[in-house]
Amino acid sequence: MSEHLRTGYDFSYLAVKHNIPSETTVKNWIKRYTEGKENVSDSPNSEVYQMTSAKKTYEEKLQIVEDYISNRLTYKEAAEKHQVSYNNIYLWVNKYKKHGPKGLEDNRGRGKPTELQTTEERLNAEVETLKARNKWLEMENDALKKRQKIAGSLKSQELDKKRNI
Repeated sequence: MSEHLRTGYDFSYLAVKHNIPSETTVKNWIKRYTEGKENVSDSPNSEVYQMTSAKKTYEEKLQIVEDYISNRLTYKEAAEKHQVSYNNIYLWVNKYKKHGPKGLEDNRGRGKPTELQTTEERLNAEVETLKARNKWLEMENDALKKRQKIAGSLKSQELDKKRNI
């Protein structure tokens, strides 16, 4: 705090220099310091609750969860250690507990993997697949009928032309 007052460095520079996850934290500390308030918060390092999440690969997520489990860390300790949000740690650990390592895979846009689906979800997915297949076959059948009808009308027109000649 005194460094900011002494040097005039901005909040973002000080946050990076001292490995503080958020420049807002530095700003709030300096504000409290200049107002003469004590710099104590209910939750030390509360930044882990407000961090923006960085994209992590499957392997990184797995390593973080395994570290959480093997070292018996709290969600907060794991978040601080790996510089990810508390919420991400919580979600990853619960997915791992429920589905194992497969639960950490990123399946956005691909639906839930079949091994993670309940029996009811699998049956519903199968019903939807069959409905879509049935609709496709009905459309194909209608197109073939129209084609036959057009071909038949063209033949009858040709026969009429021959009769008229």
